[in-house]
Amino acid sequence: MSANDRHLWPYPIRYGQTDTHETDVLILGGGIAGVWAAISARRTGARVAIMEKADTRRSGAGGTGVDHWGYAADNPCSTITPEEMTRALVDNHFGYRSGISTYILASSAYETLLELESMGGKVRDTEGEFKGAPFRDDKTKLLFAYDYDSRYCIRVWGANFKPLLHRQCRRLGVELLDRTTATALLTEDGEHGARVVGAMGINCHTGAFVVVRAKAVILSTNRPQRIFTFSSEHRGAAAHRGGSNVGNGYAMAWRIGAEFTLMEKTIRSPFASPYSYPTYGTGNALNTWYPCTIVDANNKEVPWVDCNGLVLATVEERCHPAAGQKFFLMGGGNASQPHPGLKQYAGPKLIPDLEERMRKGEFTPPFYADLTSMPWYERKAIWGLMVGQEGRTRVPIVQTYEASGFDPSKDMLQTYDFLRGQGMREFMMPQERTFGEIGVAGGLVTDWDLMSNIPGLFGAGDLLFGSQDHVNAATTGRYAGARAALYARGAGLGKLGAAQIESEKNRALAPLAEMPDSIDWKELNFGVARVMQNYCAELKNEELLSLAETWLADLEQNEVRKVFAGNPHQLMRALDVMDILTCAQMIVHASKARRASSEVLSFSRLDYPENDPAEWHKYIVIRQDQPGRVHTSGRPLGFWGPYQPNYGPRHAENLAAMQAGPAPAMP
Repeated sequence: MSANDRHLWPYPIRYGQTDTHETDVLILGGGIAGVWAAISARRTGARVAIMEKADTRRSGAGGTGVDHWGYAADNPCSTITPEEMTRALVDNHFGYRSGISTYILASSAYETLLELESMGGKVRDTEGEFKGAPFRDDKTKLLFAYDYDSRYCIRVWGANFKPLLHRQCRRLGVELLDRTTATALLTEDGEHGARVVGAMGINCHTGAFVVVRAKAVILSTNRPQRIFTFSSEHRGAAAHRGGSNVGNGYAMAWRIGAEFTLMEKTIRSPFASPYSYPTYGTGNALNTWYPCTIVDANNKEVPWVDCNGLVLATVEERCHPAAGQKFFLMGGGNASQPHPGLKQYAGPKLIPDLEERMRKGEFTPPFYADLTSMPWYERKAIWGLMVGQEGRTRVPIVQTYEASGFDPSKDMLQTYDFLRGQGMREFMMPQERTFGEIGVAGGLVTDWDLMSNIPGLFGAGDLLFGSQDHVNAATTGRYAGARAALYARGAGLGKLGAAQIESEKNRALAPLAEMPDSIDWKELNFGVARVMQNYCAELKNEELLSLAETWLADLEQNEVRKVFAGNPHQLMRALDVMDILTCAQMIVHASKARRASSEVLSFSRLDYPENDPAEWHKYIVIRQDQPGRVHTSGRPLGFWGPYQPNYGPRHAENLAAMQAGPAPAMP
């Protein structure tokens, strides 16, 4: 920022200043996982601080709301046990989903929701708005979604959940370092792979350098995005999740030697395309709009079928398991994928041959989501709760559409299916891929304490390997906060390494120096995406991946130094893209390590074409055993061992510690 432009920046500039803090448990990322971790850690008696690059009141992928509380097998109406739910979810991903985080989710989702209810969250139909609806339990007044028999997914009024959690953090005396982006972890004496003793960052308003000393650190930042595609100007958004979710925690942990797995898994996705449509604003019947009726341009209804292919005659039948099926997974499971053994989890869906029948003239596009013909309670639940409380739809969809005159009792909403020749889940270009914007993805490897191989470094939320969704973030955050606080009780404040701090300060502030050949952070992001499109897209081999390594190293050595930031916000964006570059390198390392193709991981190697050979039914684990040297190992599927014997004692210890914690610090 030039001297003439300083008056345009609304905050005091403090480049070079170092702000220091000290705490017991430091949480990096103040999204859903982060605030839950802070609350539980504080309840155990630990001093707690959150470092969040945005505003904790609404930050993170789930900060703007949530419409359903899924996989709550511990709720009193559920007919499924936590172990059954965990096994179903892990099996549904062919073993490539974390049994640790999934069991924590299934065993404590309702328990966590009750705690949220005690903070003021609305989770029951106390006014009787849905009295008489088949998904309402009259005794508990809970509302359920998807499978009305098994009743494990609870509809909630979640638009204000994040502000309630933020208020609880403040009430308990959590130190909130908002508008401060974490850039690096501190290790004892600055040694690679040593115990974590804090973190460093940059204030996004003032540019001041921040050092926080801590006994334990919880990473609750989100997944990498913008790895393969970047199109902020084209569609007004560069990613499916919030623009600040770029995998900072991945990069920070990788640099000090933490272990990661499933990093080779990337998928084609419409969310990675600049041509994608507004999220959940297209009337699709897959998830948020489930089980909406779909009609064609002639008002002809598209049939629904169960997992056996039998046509369902009524709307009500779409919400019950098929004959002989105990339950189905929300979203229908992976039954659309050509793999055996998943039929038992597949839910009702639209006829799978709709495209073929459309081409034969049986159905005429465009197609519409027809809420007008749905029972009143389904229409009200879909539009008023599922779409109305979901963070990505409450304002851009419900409020915007209603302001334009849309009335779900009178109007139908175009689904956009087949407008470009294929359905909503259409095939994208091979390079239009995503690593972690949707679904189960790679991430940090932890033990049952949710601690990584680096002592004192814990993980929570979507940063954990094989984990996903809002409730997973809430439950693992709550669990990790207690485990980290208990760890901190027996850990002293470690010795800081002066050289490590000075080196990171120089790196983090380097983009402030403008050069004749300076580039914008967006140019670097475009460059990373182009390399990944060219050399690490759908088809891979050793030569392509080696070229990817070469080009990414070239960007790191020759282009990163050119990135110029004119103010603290641009500095944050520049550092974000440097972390995106690091995450891209991690993906390439993992892709080179898996020497077999895998249909279940959407992973294809031309030089190793056999799909999912038995000897490669394993997790590929990567880490830097020293800076610049990657160590690769394997772990068997299900390496986490039995569920309840590992979870039960820890969970009991967590609850006892939280109940014995301090009185609230604020009224």
